[in-house]
Amino acid sequence: MRVEQMALGPLSTNCYIVAYSKQAIIIDPAGDGDRILDKIAEMKVEPLAVLLTHAHFDHIGALEQVRTHYQIPVYMHELESDWLEDPNLNGSGLFGVEQVKANKADHFLEMKVYQFGSISIEVRHTPGHSPGGVSFVFHDEQFVIGGDSLFAGAIGRTDLPGGSFEQLEESIRQQFYTLPGAYIVYPGHGPKTQIQKEKDTNPFVQS
Repeated sequence: MRVEQMALGPLSTNCYIVAYSKQAIIIDPAGDGDRILDKIAEMKVEPLAVLLTHAHFDHIGALEQVRTHYQIPVYMHELESDWLEDPNLNGSGLFGVEQVKANKADHFLEMKVYQFGSISIEVRHTPGHSPGGVSFVFHDEQFVIGGDSLFAGAIGRTDLPGGSFEQLEESIRQQFYTLPGAYIVYPGHGPKTQIQKEKDTNPFVQS
C-alpha cells in the first residue's frame, strides 16, 4: 500500500492519497486541486471515493474540484453535514480567507469497516477538535489517518466552535492509544508520528 502525503492550501493541511494496486482513496482534499489531480495521474491510479476526517475549510478546499473531476462519492460524519455549504460553520467565514463552499456529502460515515476495492478501512469517531471528527484506521498496514486530533507532540486545537478538550482527550485515549504502539499516525498537519511515542511523550495527553 502506498501513502502519499501532500501539504496543501493556506494552512499546509495534509491531503492523503492512499493507493493499493491501481485503486485509491483521497482523504481531505485540502486545496490546490490541480496538484492532487497531477499526483493521481502520476500514480496512475483510479480514485474510488473522497473521505473527510472533518469539514473545516482547510480540509475541503479542493473537494468540489476533485469530486467533479472523478465523479466519485464523498463520505463524512453526519454531525457536520451542514458545514460543507456554510462558510461560518466550516470556518472560512471566520478566518479572513476566501470563503469555502461545497455541495453536501453523498454518504454519512458509520463507525464500521468499509471496503473500497481492495482497501479496508475502519472508521472511528474522534470528536474534540470538531464534533464530527473521524479517524481512518488501516489495520492491515498498521497506520491511522487521524485528521486534527493527534499530532507529533501536540493535539488539535479545541477552541473552535464545537471543540472540547475533554472530548478530544477521551478520543485520543480511547481511539488512538488503544491501537498497537507500532501503528503510524498520519495527522492533518505536520509530520507523521507513532502511537507509542505519543503515549510516552505527548505533553497534552499521555497514557
